[in-house]
Amino acid sequence: MTVLADAKPEDAGLSSSGLDAVDAGLQALIDKGELAGAVTLVARHGKVARRSILGLDNRGKYTPLKRDTIFRIYSMTKPVTAVAMMILWDRGLWQPDDPIEKHLPQFKGVRVFDGLDADGKPKTVPADHPPTLRELLTHTAGLTYGWGDADIDKIYRAAHIWGGDSLADFAERVGKLPLVYQPGTKWLYSISMDVQGALIEKLTGESLPDFMQNYIFGPLGMSETGFYVPSAKLDRLAALYRTTSEGGIVQLDKPPMGNHFEPPKAANGGGGLVSTLDDYARFAQMLLNKGDLDGVRVVSPEAVALMSTNQLSDEMMRKGFGIGAQMIRPGFGHGFNCAVFTDPAAAGIPVGKGSFQWDGAAGTWFWVDPANDLIFVGMIQRFQLNPSMANCQQLTQKLIAGALL
Repeated sequence: MTVLADAKPEDAGLSSSGLDAVDAGLQALIDKGELAGAVTLVARHGKVARRSILGLDNRGKYTPLKRDTIFRIYSMTKPVTAVAMMILWDRGLWQPDDPIEKHLPQFKGVRVFDGLDADGKPKTVPADHPPTLRELLTHTAGLTYGWGDADIDKIYRAAHIWGGDSLADFAERVGKLPLVYQPGTKWLYSISMDVQGALIEKLTGESLPDFMQNYIFGPLGMSETGFYVPSAKLDRLAALYRTTSEGGIVQLDKPPMGNHFEPPKAANGGGGLVSTLDDYARFAQMLLNKGDLDGVRVVSPEAVALMSTNQLSDEMMRKGFGIGAQMIRPGFGHGFNCAVFTDPAAAGIPVGKGSFQWDGAAGTWFWVDPANDLIFVGMIQRFQLNPSMANCQQLTQKLIAGALL
């Protein structure tokens, strides 16, 4: 059997009417003006039960979305970086409890931010322990993105961490910054996956784009995925939108993190990839298959199991950490670069126990549901700044639950 061959919904264990409801739910958001369009794919038992292409790529030009439209997937890059890390775990090159500084000496002796002195200079205290790779892979190492208005965020921005010419330069700048909190005491969305990119380059001697191409994208046949869009494919790159306070969307002329028109000097392992619906579905199906696809093994079953196992304590899951709709809570923890459902009922989402997922800043989303042998991938192009708007991942998860046979 060819994995991800098209099939009738009922032959894949899903009802046609249930999948119609998924399409209708997304079409309603398009009709309301909350989305320009959406493309989705749901597969069960290795068969594509529905591939839907709804709405427009560019509302101003009235160009429709297509099956091969290329999307900026932003933080859906993170699970791909996790797989790159797990390939190296399979090779025995690192262990979860290794200190980061063992592999990236730039982090040796990192200290923790403790406010500003009378002259406005940072005060620091010793770290309780050197942050580990397990903490780096779970956003608990003490790093941040530096987006906010706190003093530590201003320190991050002043460091121009992306101002160098390589991921080694990036790691050097980050390693000189104080940690935001004692390692292992909080969950804070961060540049951890970008540090992982520097680690991958250090351990392999290959650039992050080359490593991913050689060991993930190439073997999986993901020919449309990478860190930039070649000029011959730019006409397929989706327009980007942001939400407005009034509830609509407007097109963005200057996308965050650049246009993706040329190879980056330092590849962003936390949010730099572009991909297509079918490409990312192959990646998700590989994870559902415990590391292989169409007879090609990318990573071991043990590595996928470790990646998709919650690493957070019950206490941390009760503290209200999270980002956007990915709120850490009882029943919803975090594995390596992805969120994990330990108790879907407690988390309030009707997926199978052990499902894992993530999303992207412009609205792309996916989840892998081993209990129901199902994957779902959705691609949109909207930065959601208006919290009153529907979350497409949660909407489709609730509707897909009604389509299971």
